[in-house]
Amino acid sequence: MNRLAPRLDLRQTQQLVMTPQLQQAIKLLQLSNLEVAQFVEEELAQNPLLERDEPGAESAAPDMERPELAASDVPTDERHLNGEDRIVERVDSKTETTGDAPLDVDYDNSYSRGGDEAATGGEGEFLGEWKGTGGRSDFEDSEFGLEQTLQKPKSLREHLLDQVGVDFADPVDRVIAARLVDLMEDSGYISADIGELADKLDIDLPRVETVLKRCQKFDPPGIMARTLKECLSLQLAERNRLDPAMATLLDHLELLAKRDATALCRLCGVDAEDLTDMVAEIRSLDPKPGLAFDGAEAQPVVPDVLMRLAPDKSWIVELNQDTLPRVLVNTRYLARVNVGQRTKSDKEFIAERLHSANWLVKSLHQRAQTILKVSIEIVRQQDAFFRNGVRHLKPLVLRDIAEAIDMHESTVSRVTTNKFIATPHGIFELKYFFTSAIPASGGGEAHSAEAVRHRIKSLIDAEKPDEILSDDRIVELLKADGIDIARRTVAKYREAMSIASSVQRRREKTAAF
Repeated sequence: MNRLAPRLDLRQTQQLVMTPQLQQAIKLLQLSNLEVAQFVEEELAQNPLLERDEPGAESAAPDMERPELAASDVPTDERHLNGEDRIVERVDSKTETTGDAPLDVDYDNSYSRGGDEAATGGEGEFLGEWKGTGGRSDFEDSEFGLEQTLQKPKSLREHLLDQVGVDFADPVDRVIAARLVDLMEDSGYISADIGELADKLDIDLPRVETVLKRCQKFDPPGIMARTLKECLSLQLAERNRLDPAMATLLDHLELLAKRDATALCRLCGVDAEDLTDMVAEIRSLDPKPGLAFDGAEAQPVVPDVLMRLAPDKSWIVELNQDTLPRVLVNTRYLARVNVGQRTKSDKEFIAERLHSANWLVKSLHQRAQTILKVSIEIVRQQDAFFRNGVRHLKPLVLRDIAEAIDMHESTVSRVTTNKFIATPHGIFELKYFFTSAIPASGGGEAHSAEAVRHRIKSLIDAEKPDEILSDDRIVELLKADGIDIARRTVAKYREAMSIASSVQRRREKTAAF
């Protein structure tokens, strides 16, 4: 008979512990350069032992050692951290090259030294202090330039409110006009219900509509319209071109989108030449006048990796130093706080902050090296693309890169997310080079799906008005090039590229406008 009694058992198991440092390292891998910069700013704000390494700033004294930043501890020299040197690798499609430093992220070997081993040195210096000279302020170290004090251009809302103040004398009409301006979208349209506004203001709907009609005469023309037809009508009326034939054309914009010239000529009562002139007039209008006035400046993508062709025809791949955060451990401040008597809690706090600071510096360096290593392998495997164009893009999956550089697929996936590389063909996200494979007819080498899409677009762009290619015909041409693809796949790729069907393309290319 079994008796229930407590007993001791010894068991051996393996378990992965996600320490905060490990979570931070994994998080840094998948962040973009802007997100990393924001993360570093937060760490600088809460860790007094971290300092930003400003270009041109005075470095620490030569005789002062940096705790846990010696070459024997960190897999790089300090120049890689403060931007005095560049991390560059040369890639040859025929020769295998690797860097001297370990490039993979080593999450197990974290720093564990205490914070009491502080270096000694002089007083710390504060950069960017306010300097007063003879009653005058010196702005040499100011982070704001003179151009940043200039007045910014007026917004669309401010521009319209200025016109409201001039055009409306009645206080009630001013309130209605101001509320209409608030309802306007960035594109310049009003999609909200005017009746609801009249109910909220407890004003008759005809009066609100009358105010709206007056507001629609403001600059820019076509503003505060409720539909595309109304927006175009306002602009044509401003040009004195809204005749009956043009009004009929605006009533049938769906036929204009289909390029049905025969039906439009019959409805408008004009010939083909007049219809062409009318369509040209409409094309000169702005369908979203609000965006033209308040257009935001496009922000270019800043690449994380740069590549260029060397004189010996190999590729030089390097990290973009402008996107790398520049942080160091403030050893001068550490030396100051280590002087004198300290409580146990103070020592624990300093040790924890020093450990966190060193880990952040190491994680940032390993992140940069991992991005570089993955980018080098991508350049090596897609060498034909960089030399000959998109038609030579090879099928590639994460597993191919992971096996080549001895990393896990998840690490490669994180590294290639929101990371960009500047190439001779433009700036591409690293994810762009990973495409599925399309089998080749006759058992040849598989083709990249992106290269096939480019081939389909090239065929359609080169077609003549009297020889429009159907999806079946495109399949035949691709099979003649050794690409085994189904018609439904061609249709899927064509629709993904926003290319119309063969019927619609034939109508567009044979139309007179």
